[in-house]
Amino acid sequence: MSMFLDTAKIQVKAGKGGDGMVAFRREKYVPNGGPWGGDGGRGGDVIFVVDEGLRTLMDFRYNRHFKAQSGEKGMTKGMHGRGAEDLIVRVPQGTTVRDAETGKVITDLIEHGQRFVVAHGGRGGRGNIRFATPKNPAPEISENGEPGQERELLLELKVLADVGLVGFPSVGKSTLLSVITSAKPKIGAYHFTTIVPNLGMVRTQSGESFAVADLPGLIEGASQGVGLGTQFLRHIERTRVILHVIDMSASEGRDPYEDYLAINKELESYNLRLMERPQIIVANKMDMPDSAENLKEFKKKLAANYDEFEELPQIFPISSLTKQGLATLLDATAELLDKTPEFLLYEESDMEDEAYYGFDEETPAFEISRDDDATWVLSGDKLEKLFTMTNFDRDESIMKFSRQLRGMGVDEALRARGAKDGDLVRIGSFEFEFVD
Repeated sequence: MSMFLDTAKIQVKAGKGGDGMVAFRREKYVPNGGPWGGDGGRGGDVIFVVDEGLRTLMDFRYNRHFKAQSGEKGMTKGMHGRGAEDLIVRVPQGTTVRDAETGKVITDLIEHGQRFVVAHGGRGGRGNIRFATPKNPAPEISENGEPGQERELLLELKVLADVGLVGFPSVGKSTLLSVITSAKPKIGAYHFTTIVPNLGMVRTQSGESFAVADLPGLIEGASQGVGLGTQFLRHIERTRVILHVIDMSASEGRDPYEDYLAINKELESYNLRLMERPQIIVANKMDMPDSAENLKEFKKKLAANYDEFEELPQIFPISSLTKQGLATLLDATAELLDKTPEFLLYEESDMEDEAYYGFDEETPAFEISRDDDATWVLSGDKLEKLFTMTNFDRDESIMKFSRQLRGMGVDEALRARGAKDGDLVRIGSFEFEFVD
């Protein structure tokens, strides 16, 4: 069983803010001490940190829920509760984080040590020391802590490699990787020997170095899920140069040129932008009989499909077995990498809008609907947040919440919708009677 995992769905929940405290100063020589309840501490964030020592998302196979600690409650003497520590979650380089609900890209983590807050902790609730006024010098009002952000995420690993080896199964990609790097991929005389991407570092004779990924063999229909399907096509998206390896000996009875067209068609079908990447054609197995003749025929067919003024892809005949032509191929690859820029992986439309943790003035503060049992239902982010942060154990806090609802126009809106005295109104699981 392969221990490589490149996709995962997880749930993250930031810590809730600590509740504010209701307390009063009662000391022998301090008359009229007044309120003395402190604020709650901040809840912990959930932070992703890139760790170059990780190679797969295997850690997320069995551990799919990540929850940060809540902040401490406020204390007497006006002391704040302690803020919770952030939850650090380590991910491999090349991890793309998407929102599972919208599919939008939240962040793309590619640099070692890069940090990103994927869920923000809630702020602490205010203690009664914050609500003292000349009219109410001894308030029994406090706030509950703000809930932490909770979301479901899709993690997608795309290996970091400068060069990607593509081609049909058994064309010699793994053998090529094993002779140009120190990687030890599995090599066998059967299809789909490679079932996970293999990475290796190449150092040319001129001292240039770059990372190469041997991607599992593609076949016709891969972009629609045939064979290993799109399971590993995503890994080529980060590469800047593609080495298209072709079995020029036609040892399995296929036409090398038809193989070339078929693989390019799959790359184009998966992501049209993959065709922007420069390709070098690697004519492999030139030590085999008929390879030289097949290469001549391949070049004729290739030239026939290009206009007179179009530049043909470079073709390098090699033999991984005898190491013929490898130095020239690697030097040309390094030279092409030097003049090839990074490719933009995501469009603006793919990215999630920059997070805003207040309330949008254009978004209605509340919405009113009616349930099947004729109960009026109030909803909306602002209203629900006020409800969650209200301490219903204190009468003054309940009265404050009622005034806030009235100030938001909830009473008038219910009346306009036809609510009558004694009708039930529900917020979440909390019900109360409407008083006209």
